[in-house]
Amino acid sequence: MLIGIPKEIKNHEYRVGMVPASVRELIENNHEVIIETNAGIGIGFSDQDYIAAGASIEDTAAAIFAKADMIVKVKEPLAVERAMLRQGQILFTYLHLAPDLPQTLDLIDSKAICIAYETVIDTQGRLPLLAPMSEVAGRMAIQAGAQTLEKSNQGSGMLLGGVPGVAPAKVVIIGGGMVGNNAAQMAVGLGADVTILDRNIDTLRSLNIQFGSKVKVIYSTLDVLEAEVLAADLVIGAVLIPGAAAPKLVTRDHISKMKPGSAIVDVAIDQGGCFETSHATTHQDPTYIVDEVVHYCVANMPGAVAKTSTFALNNATLPYIIKLANLGYKKALENDQGLLEGLNVINGKLTCKSVAEAHNLPYVTAKTALAI
Repeated sequence: MLIGIPKEIKNHEYRVGMVPASVRELIENNHEVIIETNAGIGIGFSDQDYIAAGASIEDTAAAIFAKADMIVKVKEPLAVERAMLRQGQILFTYLHLAPDLPQTLDLIDSKAICIAYETVIDTQGRLPLLAPMSEVAGRMAIQAGAQTLEKSNQGSGMLLGGVPGVAPAKVVIIGGGMVGNNAAQMAVGLGADVTILDRNIDTLRSLNIQFGSKVKVIYSTLDVLEAEVLAADLVIGAVLIPGAAAPKLVTRDHISKMKPGSAIVDVAIDQGGCFETSHATTHQDPTYIVDEVVHYCVANMPGAVAKTSTFALNNATLPYIIKLANLGYKKALENDQGLLEGLNVINGKLTCKSVAEAHNLPYVTAKTALAI
């Protein structure tokens, strides 16, 4: 199979779909890899590094899309990239379709086979291709939140961990999954006063065992959510419903009652965000103010630490890339139910129920679509 790696073109996105070591693995499996010139330059890999691994270099993304049987990316394809997809071509990347109707319709029209990293599951029902970026984003959320609280960034001027004689900032994390857990680790390490809210009792028990008295873990009712958010200096939105739009748990009314200079970091922004006042921002212009509350809603947070993120993502995606290349998409999907869960669009049909519900579009099951 011919695998193509275009350069990412989203604002301040420096990650790349495959590092040279991953390319070498594909070459050893008797596949060909073509990569757009300078695709890896943002994380320190030259074209020569890819050539040494066995890849060929193409000057343009158009050449990559025109030739490749499978396109491997990091972020969702932008409109100019979607226009280059063709029927029968495999697209393997993050898609986040639930909050993005234009992308959904374009992928349907392309008749490509579109497999989303974020909805692939493993044998234990976990999200193995979302997990590494959730780890990165959770840890980054605290770094970003700490900076957002600084007075120069229009925050309240609080140091997250305080100092002897001065109380630390109160950090509230909504959601105790992978993002929330990693955010808590960082916040605890910096000495913050940390509370995690979740509605899964087993998750709360696990967090309590992990953190002990260093973190307060509380079952999230409407009353608890409101009280904790209004008392917080920094709120991290770490809510995930796989494939679906994030629920708007923190309302505009809540935001209006928060302390002036407090901050929110909405890690769920890729799925539409879990704050009613959230809208996607970029690393170039990451924050905005609503009711004196600083909002950080960067949609590709891990892109800021591109080297760490690319290697972490490649570690997770490489086995699936090899499987798709070795077996072909149909046999690979038939043989791996978890990979089949990642199929969002195929041959003009939407196959992800949560995306269909978000956009009120018709869909068929992935199994049915694969059999047609």
